[in-house]
Amino acid sequence: MTLATLAEVLQPALKGRYAVAGLVTLGWEDMRAYVAAAEAENCPVILQAGPSCRANTPLPILGKMFRYLAENASVPVVAHLDHGYTLEECSEALDAGFTSLMYDGSRKPISQNIDETAMITEMAHKAGISCEGEIGFVGYANGEKSAGTLPDDAARFARETRVDAMAISVGNVHLQQDKNGGLDIGRIHAIEAVTTVPLVIHGGSGVPVVQRTALATGSSICKFNIGTELRIAFGQALRDAVTADPCRFDRIAILQDTHEPLVAATRHVLRAFQPR
Repeated sequence: MTLATLAEVLQPALKGRYAVAGLVTLGWEDMRAYVAAAEAENCPVILQAGPSCRANTPLPILGKMFRYLAENASVPVVAHLDHGYTLEECSEALDAGFTSLMYDGSRKPISQNIDETAMITEMAHKAGISCEGEIGFVGYANGEKSAGTLPDDAARFARETRVDAMAISVGNVHLQQDKNGGLDIGRIHAIEAVTTVPLVIHGGSGVPVVQRTALATGSSICKFNIGTELRIAFGQALRDAVTADPCRFDRIAILQDTHEPLVAATRHVLRAFQPR
């Protein structure tokens, strides 16, 4: 059994100077491809159920899917709730067997964010699982704008919430399809100087691969969330599978053809976070 908590995979990453991928899932096909890729690369992986995933599949079902994959994997697998917005949602994920909760209070005033995140962290720790929080606000491509994380706020947030991982806003953007951006290295170093908690980058698809590797192996950033990049890879594989034979209609056969291309794309993502 290789079911793991977030702390169990991020603390070794922090000490060993590498990062673990938090891979955003939407269904069974990508979940199993992500685990297959992690096994091929012999590295841990974090399976993440975000709001889009939860809108399609209930949390109790997702918990069983994640745990089944983890319990049959040869590498550590974390069952992670991504962007939980309420106590009720986090509590449901805990009851469903998730091993990590990410509470997102980043849109709220800092004191409220701290108080609510601390409450979720205490709940998680009492159950023997992990909690990730977010300070600053990571915006969305063609949507809400980011509010950068202030180092003093990060230090206070880490100290008062006791989170196991802290997501920060340092130039990263959710749902970005290109890699023309780049992170604010100076701000990252300033945050590192005032806290020892593993740091998390949401919106990792928009970060250039060279910078991902440099930060994974040379900073306290221990987790990169990757979603859009792999959704694009899955979408292309699905499109190819459908158009390859216009007469084919069985969705099982069609979806099977997405597996190997998605495993290959995921392995490419995972390699960037490992020391060379």
